[in-house]
Amino acid sequence: MNSVFNRAGLWLPVILYMLVFCPLNSKAQKTNAEIVLTNRQLNEKTNEFYIANVVDERPDRSAVAWLLPTPGSLPAVKYKVDLHGGAAISVKQFIDYAIPVNKTLRPIGIRIKKLKLTETAMTDGRVEGRLEIQLWFELKKDEGNVHLIDYPAATTYYRSAGQQYDTGLLMSRALMAGLDFFNKWINREADTNIKLAKGVKLIFSDYSEQPEGDTIYYSAKRPLTWNDFQDKARGVKYIAEVLPGFGYTEQVDVVKSIVVVRVSMRVFLPKSAAWVKPEGRTSYALNHEQRHFDIVAIVARHFKQALIAMKLPVDNYDGYINVQYLDSYREMNQLQNQYDNETSHGANQSYQQEWNMKIDGLLRSD
Repeated sequence: MNSVFNRAGLWLPVILYMLVFCPLNSKAQKTNAEIVLTNRQLNEKTNEFYIANVVDERPDRSAVAWLLPTPGSLPAVKYKVDLHGGAAISVKQFIDYAIPVNKTLRPIGIRIKKLKLTETAMTDGRVEGRLEIQLWFELKKDEGNVHLIDYPAATTYYRSAGQQYDTGLLMSRALMAGLDFFNKWINREADTNIKLAKGVKLIFSDYSEQPEGDTIYYSAKRPLTWNDFQDKARGVKYIAEVLPGFGYTEQVDVVKSIVVVRVSMRVFLPKSAAWVKPEGRTSYALNHEQRHFDIVAIVARHFKQALIAMKLPVDNYDGYINVQYLDSYREMNQLQNQYDNETSHGANQSYQQEWNMKIDGLLRSD
């Protein structure tokens, strides 16, 4: 068996094996008779999946075999032979016998992309038969099926012109090899392949930086000081300004079929974007600016709490995180504007005191 790697680094099978059978062991295939698969159970137990359905997607679904008749038989041209009941039904029945249906496992769909047996007359009087098969395995999900891997293979046999070949046994062996291949693949991939993950787990942490640079990362133990205001004062009517914000980074692993997303929260304030006028360096004004930083920390916690409350889908967990981030960012801007409007940018001491109490309460409760 040879193997290749695609651009994404996934292992894909490229299987080409030749079976040479003695014609004396061949069974007669009656001309125009249907092919019957030989039922048998898969040798290795399936612990990760069952086959939910089989779909026939071959370009030509009129037959599975184009065979040559024995000498003297009529007609003298190749004749078509199909599986008993059609390819999709026959293969599904064969698989249901090979793999017991256990609906507590992952539902897998199979698409038959190719299942074709063609016989060709050789110059030495023998007949060459070539079976090509390609199965497409996919994980069935309510939000859309997920393609997992393909199984392509080809088998060649030779027989004398006067005998026919047991095509049912041949196809049964090819299908069984495909099921065995997929069973081994999913056993190997189940714990770590994100396509096979069963759930999402979020683990949050707060980012810190040592030694501290231009950016201050929020900590209750690290309040703002006037030394943090390193930008030049602006010619506006306010005496000080800070521009805090929040973001996050992700590290993703798949552990025992669970997508583990480690989210590092970053509530930050750049010193190079914070400024104060000389007359503004009072403890009262510093408290007003500190509260802007506190509000961002509160919103970041709301962002975290909203995500923890969600049941994130494996296929689109990042989309949900991004949408919640945008919603939380809008919440942050709305609260900052409300805070400045109600306190008149700190000039209204009564409302400032109310906001101090409100923010302290939210910091304690969150």
